Amino acid sequence: MKPAVYLEASIISYLTAYQSRDVIVLARQKITEDWWEHNRQKYELFVSDLVEQEASAGNVLMSKRRLKIIKTLKNLATSEKAVELAEILVKRKAVPENSVADALHIAIATVEQMNFLLTWNFKHIANAQMQSKIEKVCRDEGFEPVTICTPEELLGE
Repeated sequence: MKPAVYLEASIISYLTAYQSRDVIVLARQKITEDWWEHNRQKYELFVSDLVEQEASAGNVLMSKRRLKIIKTLKNLATSEKAVELAEILVKRKAVPENSVADALHIAIATVEQMNFLLTWNFKHIANAQMQSKIEKVCRDEGFEPVTICTPEELLGE
């Protein structure tokens, strides 16, 4: 069985965006494209309604590009358990209260027992200072925390 990967919206955005002039963003786009091209087939890929909702926002043309990719992926329902865990992540300050959507991404991936949550969101998801808090809350609530990482960390041989 292939490891399960939850793709947070930033992955889809980096994959479909026009090339950035910012060298860091451009490097992340290239890493994402490389992972998509050479490594995605090693994993079972999932998104959620929240990813689809976020991908639908903004420029209509870019939204269509993002949604085209999303339609090829398996969709996870947002369960009551995930909503409850997201609320607890915020309440216990593992994720800031102005980042409920980020908490929900983490909660969906955790509750659905994904092996990895793939993201470029370093502010509230792939944040080393928040990681231990997120993991503690998940374990306190009876869940094994999802491994949060970037595509660069999942590049294979």
